[in-house]
Amino acid sequence: MSYQHPVHSQVLYQADSQSVHTLKAIRDRIHHICKQHTNQFVRIQTVEGHVYEGVIVSCDEGHVYVRVSQQQGHHGHRGFWGPGAAAAYNNAILPLVLYNLLVITLLYT
Repeated sequence: MSYQHPVHSQVLYQADSQSVHTLKAIRDRIHHICKQHTNQFVRIQTVEGHVYEGVIVSCDEGHVYVRVSQQQGHHGHRGFWGPGAAAAYNNAILPLVLYNLLVITLLYT
């Protein structure tokens, strides 16, 4: 059985061209910053207020990949980390969406 497109459709949301331009510029800037700081220790805060500390291991057009330690998870920065589960997530790599980032801070060790 094949899927047939509905005869009638209604656009629920469509970004205006200025918003698209702005979002692409933000994404490109963050992507460039993350590429420049690969293998460096950073603190990243998301728009929702979540804070992560770790090493940038990679970055693509839509995500930055950050290796976080079990110690961070043990202190409850992520909901899926529990007291008994921290060891299972040692050096986990979190993909964070570039559009969702608010602050990236380079940390010196």
